[in-house]
Amino acid sequence: MQDNVYLPQLARVVRIADEVAGERAIKTYHVEPLDSAGFEHACGQCAMLSIFGRGEMMISIASSPLVKEYKQFTIMRTGRVSLAFHELAVGDVVGMRGPYGNSFPIEAWRGKNLVFIGGGVGLAPIWPLITTAMAQRGDFGDIGVFYSTRSSSIMYRAELEALRGQADVHLEGWRTHQAGVAAGTAEQTVTAENSVAVVCGPPAMIKSVIQNLCQLGFADEQIFTTLENKMKCGVGKCGRCNVGKDYVCVKGPVYSWAELKKLPQEY
Repeated sequence: MQDNVYLPQLARVVRIADEVAGERAIKTYHVEPLDSAGFEHACGQCAMLSIFGRGEMMISIASSPLVKEYKQFTIMRTGRVSLAFHELAVGDVVGMRGPYGNSFPIEAWRGKNLVFIGGGVGLAPIWPLITTAMAQRGDFGDIGVFYSTRSSSIMYRAELEALRGQADVHLEGWRTHQAGVAAGTAEQTVTAENSVAVVCGPPAMIKSVIQNLCQLGFADEQIFTTLENKMKCGVGKCGRCNVGKDYVCVKGPVYSWAELKKLPQEY
């Protein structure tokens, strides 16, 4: 983490990709720090991005820690600050500070089968895990990627298609995925034995998928998710991220299902 957690680094937008069009459009940004040192991060951590005079927002870092040249962020247009980001152009300068939160214990998963299940823009927080695992493909067993959306629009479409042949990739419609993820997963011979499942998406989708994974035999300790949407100040000072006794900014955002079950159902 930076020495001063409140002081943004200046960073330049070097690439913008339109992922999904429409009222809730999604764009992906590659941001390079003007100070070449930047900061290191781990899979699942977040950063605070700011546009001076417009505001700031906490967002998951969507690039692999193996990528040193830039940080990737995928942002859905939902409010005032995200709209300001959607108005950016390549070459614009933003503020960036972090990283914040804990991370996925990917080192402990070496040798295991990995199942990634993302819904909508919820694919972004687990994308660093997917790309890191693919870059170190020989360190893991079978890798399955399941993705669902409310429409036919798919973010990271080209990247997901490029994974075929190295991973078991399934791009499902929202209705099919929401109602039948357990059946779909079982049909693809995903088993709980020696496996870890990572889920991220809308809260209702996360809860539904976790229930189905449990029915497939996954233990609570084998299922992970992230509450990055609860992250606010990043350092546990504002109090807006608390779930029961936990400040998600400090304890999370990454939790196993075993850990989440001990907390109030406020997430």
